[in-house]
Amino acid sequence: MFTGIDEVDWASMEHAYGPADDVPALLYGLASADPAERENALDGMYGAVHHQGDVYACTLACIPFLFELAVDPGIRDRGGIVELLTSIGGIDLDEDDENELDEDEIEGVANYAMAAAAVSAGSAVFFELVADEDPGVRLAAPLALATLHGRPGRVLALLRERLPVEADDEVRLALVEAAGRIALRHRPLAGRAAAWLSGLAAEAYPPGLRLAALAQLARCAPDALPGDVVRVVSGLLRELRSRPPRPEPPAGKAPAGEDAGADLATSPTLVGQLRELSAEESAGRSTPWAADLLRTLHVGLDDRVEDRTALLADQLCSPDPWQRIDAVRMSGGLIRAWRGSYEGLVRLVGVQLTDPEPRLAEAASHVLEELFGLAAPAADALAARVAADPGAWVKEWASGPPGLGSAVKALARLGDARVLPALATALERPEVPHDVGFAVRCLGDAAAPLAGTLRRRLGEVGLDEGAYDRASPLLAGLTALRAGEAAPEVLRALRGAPEYRGEWLRTAALRALRSFGPAAHCAVPELRRLIGRPGTAAATEAAEALWAVTGDADTVLPVLAEGLRAEQVHDCRVAASALGGLGRRAEAVAPRLRGLLAHEELWLRVDAAIALWEVSGRTGESVPVLLSAWEKNRHVRVRVAECLARMGPVGAGSDAAQVLRAELLSVRRHNAMDGGYGSHDTYEDERLLALCRRALLGETGKGTTS
Repeated sequence: MFTGIDEVDWASMEHAYGPADDVPALLYGLASADPAERENALDGMYGAVHHQGDVYACTLACIPFLFELAVDPGIRDRGGIVELLTSIGGIDLDEDDENELDEDEIEGVANYAMAAAAVSAGSAVFFELVADEDPGVRLAAPLALATLHGRPGRVLALLRERLPVEADDEVRLALVEAAGRIALRHRPLAGRAAAWLSGLAAEAYPPGLRLAALAQLARCAPDALPGDVVRVVSGLLRELRSRPPRPEPPAGKAPAGEDAGADLATSPTLVGQLRELSAEESAGRSTPWAADLLRTLHVGLDDRVEDRTALLADQLCSPDPWQRIDAVRMSGGLIRAWRGSYEGLVRLVGVQLTDPEPRLAEAASHVLEELFGLAAPAADALAARVAADPGAWVKEWASGPPGLGSAVKALARLGDARVLPALATALERPEVPHDVGFAVRCLGDAAAPLAGTLRRRLGEVGLDEGAYDRASPLLAGLTALRAGEAAPEVLRALRGAPEYRGEWLRTAALRALRSFGPAAHCAVPELRRLIGRPGTAAATEAAEALWAVTGDADTVLPVLAEGLRAEQVHDCRVAASALGGLGRRAEAVAPRLRGLLAHEELWLRVDAAIALWEVSGRTGESVPVLLSAWEKNRHVRVRVAECLARMGPVGAGSDAAQVLRAELLSVRRHNAMDGGYGSHDTYEDERLLALCRRALLGETGKGTTS
C-alpha cells in the first residue's frame, strides 16, 4: 500500500499548521485497524490538510493515496474517505469568485482547479463503490459521482438502475439526492432528473422515498411539485410517524451500519464530537433523516412562505416530539429570513414550552427569544414558563459571565412586566447576568421598579480590573430608565475607572449621564474637565453628555467640531451624530459635514448626511447620499429609513418613495444571510418595515408583518 509515498517531499510542503511532514502518518492512520486512530487521522486531514475546505500542495499529493484507501475492501470507514475526496475535489468557483481574487489567493485557486481535475480523473472508481458491501461507502458514493464525474448523464442512469436493488433506506435517499444535485449542476439534464423524481413522488413508493423526491424537486424543478404539496407532505409525515423508532444501541455502541470498531470510549476529535452529536439527535427517531429532507424541501420552496408556514404548522401539531423539535427550529429559520404572517405559527411554537421533553421546550424558548415583538402570540405561554421554572431564570456557563435564560429574555423583549420578578432576582445574584441591562431597555418604563436595585448594585461595584464587566449591565439598565437619581453612583464609576477597560467603563458612564439630562447636574465639573482634550473620543462623549445636562451649545460646539477631525472613523462618526443632536445651533459646522459626504467610509458618509440635515434643515444634499448608501450596503437601511421617517412624508414620486415601496414589497428580509444570522436580525428588519411605512405615511406593501 501507498507505493511511492516515501518519494514525496512532504517536508517541503505546508498545511494549515506548518510543515506537512506529518501527513504520511495521517494517511497510514486512515488505514489503521484501530478505530480511534482512524478517527484521529480523519480529524487531522480535515483539521490541517483540508482545513476549512482549503487545498494545499500536500492536499493534492494525498489524492492518489486516498483513492487507494477508498477502493481497498480491507479498510474500515471508507465512506469517510470518499466524503473527504468529494470535499477536496468538489469546490466550485464561479466567475464572480475568480474576479474578486487578490494576488495572494491565485495559488489557492490553482490548487482548487488541480484538485477538481485530479479527483474527477479518478472518479470512475465511484461507479464500483455504489455497489460496495459497506453501506457507509454506498452512502457516500452517489454524491461523489454527482459532484465529480464528467459524464453526468451516465451517472443519472446508474442512479436509476441502483435504486430498485438497493436495500438500505438511507442509501436510497442518497441516490435521490444525487439526482437532484445533477439537475442543479447540469441544467440540460434537469428535465430528465425531474421526470424521474416526479415518478418517485407517486403513491406507489414508500413515504420516505417520496418525501426525498419532493425535496429534490423543490430544489431543481419547483414547478413540477404537486399543487397540493402541503397536503401531500403532511400525509407523508403522518405515515412516517407510524413507523416504530429505531432501537437505541447500548451505551458506547455504534448505530447499526456503522463500524463496530467505533464502539470505544469518547474521543476528543472534532469528527468524533460531530458523530456523537449526530447519534444523540438520531436516538429514538424512527426516521432520523426526515429532518434533513424537510430542510431541503423548505430551501427549495424558497419564497412560498404561506406553503412553508402551513407545513410547519401541521408539523408542530404532530404527536412526535422530534418532528415538533425539527419544526420549531425550521420555524425560527423561516421567520428570520422571510417576511410573512406568523401569528398562528408563533402561537404553536409557544405551545411547545409546556412539553415535558426538555429539548423541545428549550428549542421553542430560543426561537421566541429572537422574535422580539413577533413573539406576542406566545406571551402568555412565555410568562407561564418563566413563572413555573425559576431555576432557568439565569443560565450559568463554564466560562464567561452568567446570562438570562431564553424564556426570560423573550418575555422581556416583549416589554412584558411579568418578567420583573425574574429580573429582580437576577439583580440580587453575586454576579449580575451580563444581559440584564438590555432586558431592562426592552421593558422601558415598566422596569422602573428595578431602578433602586440597579443603583445600589452599581454603588457596590469595586473599581478594580473587573469593574467594567460588573458595572456595564447595571449602567445599561440605568441608562435605559434615565434614572437620574443614580447620577452620584455613575459619577463615582466615571471618576474611578481603572486602567483595564477603563475607556469602556467611562463610555458607558457618560452615556448614562447623557440619558439623565439635567438630573445629572452634579457631574458638570467632571464633564467640563473631560472636554479639555478636543478631538479625542472621551472629549466628544463628554461634550455630548454635557450638552444633554446643561444645554450649553457654546461650550460643546467647538469640542464636537474638533471631533470631526479625529483620525479614527468611529470617533468622527460619534462627533457627527452628536453635532446632529444640537440641531440648528450647530449650523456653523455644516461645511465640515458637507465635506464628509464624499468620504470613503460609507457609514461616516451616512452619519454626516444625517447630521447635515439636522443642523441645516435642508434635505437636498443629504437624501441622495442616504439613498446611495441604501443600495450599496443593506445593513445601513435601518439608519437611513429612520432619518427619512424623521424628515417627514416623502414625495409620492420621489426616489426615496420608490426605494421605500420596493423594500415593503420584498418578501425576503433585508438582512437575511445564507449560512449565518444575528440574534437581532428579525427585530432590525421589522423595525425597518415600520420606519418605511412611517416615512410613506401609512403606505404598505406585500410581505409586511406588523
